[in-house]
Amino acid sequence: MPASPSTARAINDRLALRLLQREGPLTAGQLKKLTGLSRPSVADLVERLAEAGLIGVVGESGEQRRGPNARLYGIVADRAHLAGLDVRTEGVAVVVADLLGAVLAEASVPIADETDTVPAVERAVALVEHTAKEAGVERLHTVGVGAPGLIDPATGELRDSTGLPEWHRRLAAALQERFAARVVVENETNLAALAEQREGAARDRDTFVLLWLGHGIGAAVVLDGVLRRGASGGTGEIGFLPVPGTGGMPSATGCEGGFHSLAGAAAIVELAREYGVSASVSAHEPYAAALVREAVARVSGAARGATATPVSPSAPAPALTPGSTPGPRSAPVAPAPAAASVSASAQGVGGRVDSSAGSEGYPRSSPRPFGGGGDQGASGFLDVLADRVALGVASVIAVLDPGCVVLSGEVGRAGGETLAARVRERLGRMTPLPTEVRAGTLGGGAVLRGALLMARDGAQDELFAPPER
Repeated sequence: MPASPSTARAINDRLALRLLQREGPLTAGQLKKLTGLSRPSVADLVERLAEAGLIGVVGESGEQRRGPNARLYGIVADRAHLAGLDVRTEGVAVVVADLLGAVLAEASVPIADETDTVPAVERAVALVEHTAKEAGVERLHTVGVGAPGLIDPATGELRDSTGLPEWHRRLAAALQERFAARVVVENETNLAALAEQREGAARDRDTFVLLWLGHGIGAAVVLDGVLRRGASGGTGEIGFLPVPGTGGMPSATGCEGGFHSLAGAAAIVELAREYGVSASVSAHEPYAAALVREAVARVSGAARGATATPVSPSAPAPALTPGSTPGPRSAPVAPAPAAASVSASAQGVGGRVDSSAGSEGYPRSSPRPFGGGGDQGASGFLDVLADRVALGVASVIAVLDPGCVVLSGEVGRAGGETLAARVRERLGRMTPLPTEVRAGTLGGGAVLRGALLMARDGAQDELFAPPER
């Protein structure tokens, strides 16, 4: 049955708006060419959208640069404003943007573990309020929130999870009450997958798995272009995957003994200690990511040295390049320790310095790690880390056959192609299913970017919808 005139107009309007979102400002002639509509239909469409305040003239195009045919039409960016939040166990990061997703302001704030629920919620809400004010925004239309834990598929709310602060669950309601805005909550790793698919390493993939390697472990599954959440919202809780080599089994209340114990931040720090790898401490990324970044720099430097003039062992190590935005389950602006560089053993888990460490950074009760540091130790560290990552990824491939795995998060980005190539080589021996392994390009900032993209999608869906009659 053919569409009614009103339905056809709504479809054409939405098509034009999506084209303007994707292509940027267009003339009426370009809209005619891209939509396949007649000139009168395009003229009516432009008039309707302009009257609704959704598009406006943003410039002129063509040689003459005058007259109706030269007018460039674009989406009115300040028609609505958005916020994206990356909520972690120890803090919040926020970004405020316009309807097109252009960032206007961003900020972050730490929230200590011992902070009570009400003050923690108020601090997070105040951060959003302050950032919006800095951006000159009076009203937020939609707020996207990325948080660790399970999202109830029926309600869209963050479920009560053991080990996560209570203020996480209270935050969405507080944001809605304070700003009278639409608030959408999604699992952090799922948002990282959204960002990597739209703007990162998976732009050409409709089916892939994203493995988040940061302070904790998580996975997101995208099949045929659709994010799969599972019956209870728990798809991708790969930290609970039972694997050999952990000396235990995960439980219903904790992932210790699962894949998390092999490839989480604490396990990476301990592995680095065993191989004598150390790194400069940064407040902008988990220490595990700094260790991986340093190991990659050493291995890459050794490879370059094989074909170039050798560098003196006493030369300073290359400077680290930390990610710009912290990722999930890590403190956003935690102060760095006073020492500029400490070994992995002295640093310990989560950035705490172990007072029992000796002057060389190794615990007095432990022998010097295998390899004695240097390039050999860095290479061995990356090899074993790749073994561990491949073990978890192989299990996912056997069940889903995604064809592509993106190593994301701060550790995934720090490892880059060096770690991805090692994992790829191991998977080629472990599974008959051909699988690309790609390094994520957005690092810890993927969650925040994904939250903003989710907010933009929600706002546009509402604003671009045809008016109810």
